[in-house]
Amino acid sequence: MQKDLKAIAAPLVAWYQSHKRELPWRRDKNPYHVWISEIMLQQTRIEAVIEHYYAFMEALPDVASLAAVEEEKLLKLWEGLGYYSRARNLKKAAAKIMEDFGGTFPRSKKELLTLPGIGDYTAGAIASICFGEPVPAVDGNVLRVLARLRADDSDVLLPETKKRAEALISEIIPAQAGDFNEGIMELGETVCLPNGLPLCDRCPLKAHCLAYEKGLCAELPVRIKKTKRKTEQKTVFIFTAPGGETAVAKRGDKGLLAGLFELPNTEGFLSESEMRAFAEKQGLTVKNIAFIKDTKHIFTHIEWKLKVYEVKVENKNAGYLWCTEAQLRDTYALPTAFSKCRKR
Repeated sequence: MQKDLKAIAAPLVAWYQSHKRELPWRRDKNPYHVWISEIMLQQTRIEAVIEHYYAFMEALPDVASLAAVEEEKLLKLWEGLGYYSRARNLKKAAAKIMEDFGGTFPRSKKELLTLPGIGDYTAGAIASICFGEPVPAVDGNVLRVLARLRADDSDVLLPETKKRAEALISEIIPAQAGDFNEGIMELGETVCLPNGLPLCDRCPLKAHCLAYEKGLCAELPVRIKKTKRKTEQKTVFIFTAPGGETAVAKRGDKGLLAGLFELPNTEGFLSESEMRAFAEKQGLTVKNIAFIKDTKHIFTHIEWKLKVYEVKVENKNAGYLWCTEAQLRDTYALPTAFSKCRKR
């Protein structure tokens, strides 16, 4: 089968070169541009990334500016993308590039893997796209395309399946490594689609695809889901001071959304008397309480069900940071779980 798969390289590269989407990070082979885009694209749709990418590049155009940026500014630039540890690791990696590599981007996958937040996939993508190193870059798109090409019913969520895919790509990757890797990812995103039937009539690899030949495209790839998400209920408070400022608090340094700002909240759905008691415990005098909305936010392993209330108070306490609308818009980053609570 590996010998047969070598035949996909030429048509795949040719297809990519003529069909690739025009994306801002593809305008050059600058490793900084590719790196930032790849980290942003983890767990995030391309449509959501493009606007953030432009703003990020305008504010932090190179490794040196990223290494020097203050964390609050960095997190504000990342607002809306989620998984904020990615942003913190970007800054750590930029500092390491400045300190250990003299400000020059590492060129090999081996060196790239020494940077915080860069794993096998991202290292392979940067090394192949920017520097032509013939190494694999295997993500979910690649796993799906390979599963269908080979009619392979292995669970693509298992680490060993990914390892086999990396070994397979290493055997067949051509000299045009970057275009090959981007081509197979592009094929997975635009033609060999998830969640239903792929667009086989548009596929340059249809003649090499065992799943197409056997009518198995809808059944592959196999993904065996693990345990269900844990559900947590929370009451969220939009404490509003007489001057219109909103209270925010900083989360602890460990755990979910570590070190980020949040709207005050507590476990469980509280009654009005319990909400008044909660506010009074924070040293706040309540004027009135108004229900805003029910909402939810889904993380990888946890789902938050949120009841949101605006609580107008007569005073401000020292335990919270009291922010104007301009500060919340321009300075302090609220994770999406809490920023959506403020949208009526």
